[in-house]
Amino acid sequence: MSIAMTEMFQVWSGLLPLGTVLLLLVSYPFVRAIYNLYFHPLSNIPGPRTWAATRLPFIRALLRGTIVHDIQKLHRQYGPILRIAPNEVTFAQPEAWDEIFRPPQGQFLKDPIWWRRPPGKPMSLINAIEPDEHARIRKALAPGFTPRALKAQEPFIQRYVTLLADRLGETVLAEPSSRVEIDIGPWFNFATFDIFGDLGFGESFDCLQNSRFHPWIALLFNSVKAAAFISATRFYPAVEYILMKCIPPSLKKVQQDHFQQIVDKVHRRLNYEMERPDIMSHVVNDRTGHGLPIDEINITFMVLTTAGSETTATVLSGTMNYLIQHPDKLQSLVDEVRGRFASGSENDMTLDALRSLPYLNAVLSEGLRLCTPIPWVLPRLVPPGGATICGVSLPEGTPVSIQAYAMNRDPTYFHRADSFLPERWLPEASADEKSPFFGDKREAMQAFSLGVRSCMGQHLAWAEMRLILARLLWNFDFEAPEDKAKWLNWEDLRTFLLVEKRPINVGLRLRADK
Repeated sequence: MSIAMTEMFQVWSGLLPLGTVLLLLVSYPFVRAIYNLYFHPLSNIPGPRTWAATRLPFIRALLRGTIVHDIQKLHRQYGPILRIAPNEVTFAQPEAWDEIFRPPQGQFLKDPIWWRRPPGKPMSLINAIEPDEHARIRKALAPGFTPRALKAQEPFIQRYVTLLADRLGETVLAEPSSRVEIDIGPWFNFATFDIFGDLGFGESFDCLQNSRFHPWIALLFNSVKAAAFISATRFYPAVEYILMKCIPPSLKKVQQDHFQQIVDKVHRRLNYEMERPDIMSHVVNDRTGHGLPIDEINITFMVLTTAGSETTATVLSGTMNYLIQHPDKLQSLVDEVRGRFASGSENDMTLDALRSLPYLNAVLSEGLRLCTPIPWVLPRLVPPGGATICGVSLPEGTPVSIQAYAMNRDPTYFHRADSFLPERWLPEASADEKSPFFGDKREAMQAFSLGVRSCMGQHLAWAEMRLILARLLWNFDFEAPEDKAKWLNWEDLRTFLLVEKRPINVGLRLRADK
């Protein structure tokens, strides 16, 4: 119950009989629903009446993990501008990217419902809502994510991609038939988490070394659904308050131990005596006099570990899933990689060399489009004075979001939008008017967002995706599982803030002509 409702109840208690007060309280949700439908400032925005009347359909979709698919269907029915809650509007229109993330004046700040930091916790890059605080933290981290920094970090990345290929090779050779069927998804996670562990903390999580998830990462995956549930309760402060009070001490200790592992890693890295060109080195050697406090370093690097690893692994998993189900596309990419490189060595297959492979870039761009690592861009708030987005005037304080999943698969913007067609990203596709992809609105896809809060790690992500995919295709022959029942339909995956992945089974052999 809100503060206003509590005060109203106290007034009613003194003036009205108890039965009347109870009747008013019971009728309040119905009165509120009528207001939302007919008198709310957003009542003219298209959308289903049930979602406009109350937040409950939205929360149901969130907890079921079907929210991006449900909203995609609603966009197809009601159009690119959609009311998905009494006070919230979402967009599946390319112009919304600039108008929300690069407005001419007045930033759209993150919605505290989703982004506020937990009580008693330090500020991080992710939950720094105020622009000055965000800029301060980003400025300290940015030097570690530049192309120049990536060049110095390349040996670290190459080391773990080599280890990934070695481990997969050992797995194949252990089978008498020299062919295995494995779930490739965890292996991508092993590699990306180990890479970020070394770049961030000076030590990997040893996932590849042990061929299994580090307990810290396993706990992270298991907590994704819980995070969605906690986010849902924030729409009802009384429910959130009760939930927080009901968390058992044992679970709080698990959370603290989880965080302490990152604190220990940061502490060890900060005490290194040798110089190493990793991400943390730029934070340690900050000469501006405005370095980050240790508690902000701890929490920010914990968040970056997830943001810099899980998202990249998601794109690689989805891309490989599409490739094995489209042998012609897979063969085209294999031909390009093996035709360009005489070996898969670190000296030959460099990050600079990989950037120039057009079909590799096209395949990964298509993977980013169809396997959006963050399918639903969480809301920002319309700034004071209101704003106009895609021609619709919205009052200040309105949460607005962008549905990347829905927009990336919208036939209005992409030819055969639900099909895996890397050719749409080749340079000639946008230059030749006869190409079926000439009219594609490529600007609709902004996998790394835009503006002052765009993803700092996009250069690192591209480097990892190119190198991991190219190195594996150079060393191994991939194919779909013989049993089609084991094929994964990416569209069936649920979303709980992150994509809940299921096994991506692939057939794997050492390349025949190696």
